[in-house]
Amino acid sequence: MTRHYNFCAGPAALPTPVLERAREELLDYQGRGLSVMEMSHRSPEFVAIAEQAEADLRELLAVPENYKVLFLQGGASLQFSMVPMNLLGKGGTANFLYTGIWGKKAQTEAKQLGFGVHVAGSSEAGGHTEVPAQADLTLSEDAAYLHYTANETIGGLAFDYIPDVDVPLVCDYSSSLLAEPLDVSRFGVIYAGAQKNIGPAGLTLVLVRDDLLDRRCERIPGLFDYRAMAEAGSMVNTPPTYAWYLAGRVFQWLKHDIGGLEAMAAINARKAASLYAAIDASGLYSNPIAVRNRSRMNVPFVLADERLDKPFLAEAEEAGLLNLKGHRSVGGMRASLYNAVPEAAVEALIAFMADFEQRRG
Repeated sequence: MTRHYNFCAGPAALPTPVLERAREELLDYQGRGLSVMEMSHRSPEFVAIAEQAEADLRELLAVPENYKVLFLQGGASLQFSMVPMNLLGKGGTANFLYTGIWGKKAQTEAKQLGFGVHVAGSSEAGGHTEVPAQADLTLSEDAAYLHYTANETIGGLAFDYIPDVDVPLVCDYSSSLLAEPLDVSRFGVIYAGAQKNIGPAGLTLVLVRDDLLDRRCERIPGLFDYRAMAEAGSMVNTPPTYAWYLAGRVFQWLKHDIGGLEAMAAINARKAASLYAAIDASGLYSNPIAVRNRSRMNVPFVLADERLDKPFLAEAEEAGLLNLKGHRSVGGMRASLYNAVPEAAVEALIAFMADFEQRRG
């Protein structure tokens, strides 16, 4: 079997050692004679898996004690509804920074639910090529929180700072959580879909500060209630047990194989710097994002002649470089360089791009 290099934006590449360990344990988990997928989520074996995963995540991110860690379902998109339902029960307006498609979706969902919405900053006028500056952020007087998307997966636009505001900060960290160290104490809520740097699709992580657990709306579905989920250990209903298990294996890989998030950040910085350097030195490829806001996780680029897009993608796939097609809403190419994408994959992509330009450019 040949493993190709996978640049998919999500579901994304998983670490090979994690997949190999999962394969070893697939039919018989640690001598129990059954798979993790077949275990009761109430069994001592799975409870131990869940508790270890949370402990490892807390260690990796240095999560303060006054934060709950929730392992939920529904993807990050469900948090577009859960965040306002949990934080606007005592009134106020949801404030948003609009820097791309996912930030827009979060804003739209809150508005559709009937909550007050205010755009505190936007990059729309500039085509979402740079994030609004801290000095340009304007919150509403009744702001209950400020929501932003740290890294816009589709556009490859990333914040180079954490907004400094006097209200709880809520962040969609789906594309960049665990890619580098993070000061969790700066935030009220952090959420992330798993299918980037955490594990397979089906799991969503939510970190929520304790003092925000009683701001929920009076009429809120039980499975949407942060406090109810926290009190039940994320097991109000049956959780996505296998995705939780695999996420725990990823946390172990980050701790023991990689050496923690500082080491992971250094690797990610090298990968992104190499690819952007190749793009900038090229006469065929280009990236429109302001240098300070270029994403390390998602690198979009276009070819000077779009007629070359299909040949580029076809030849890349033949070379074992998969899922480089850009999102359907923007076109072009996109290489997602999540944690599990090795430096060798980036080197192979750069070599292919140079060869393709020499032959076709």
